Amino acid sequence: MNSLLSIFNKYKEIILYLFFGVLTTVVSFATYYFCSEVLQIHYLISNVISWVFAVAFAYVTNRIWVFESKSNGLTQVLKEMITFVNCRLLSGVIDMATMFILVDLLTVNDLYAKLFTQVIVVILNYVFSKLIIFKNSSN
Repeated sequence: MNSLLSIFNKYKEIILYLFFGVLTTVVSFATYYFCSEVLQIHYLISNVISWVFAVAFAYVTNRIWVFESKSNGLTQVLKEMITFVNCRLLSGVIDMATMFILVDLLTVNDLYAKLFTQVIVVILNYVFSKLIIFKNSSN
């Protein structure tokens, strides 16, 4: 049991990022599915809506539990939030472009394309969070 705890403590940030990354993907995918399949909204618009929900969820979980942000005060938190959203905008553009290429140009099923793009997005967002957004909060 101690060795498991030791491993968790050593890789806590990555484990929590992956855990909340999976939950963020669930939020994104569920929102996308609901908008696209249930409400019959165009897949690109559904993708934007799912992105908004995922970014909001991810900011809160990353700030509190993954990177344990030490930013406080309105100015610091707003700066952190703006940086987070800007980095997510960049990965969102990559997400949208990849979806367009896979669905419209390569005729891949949109749900499979969405799942594929989420893997890319999770990796990019970890790098952005670790090296840019929460760099002063991480150990």
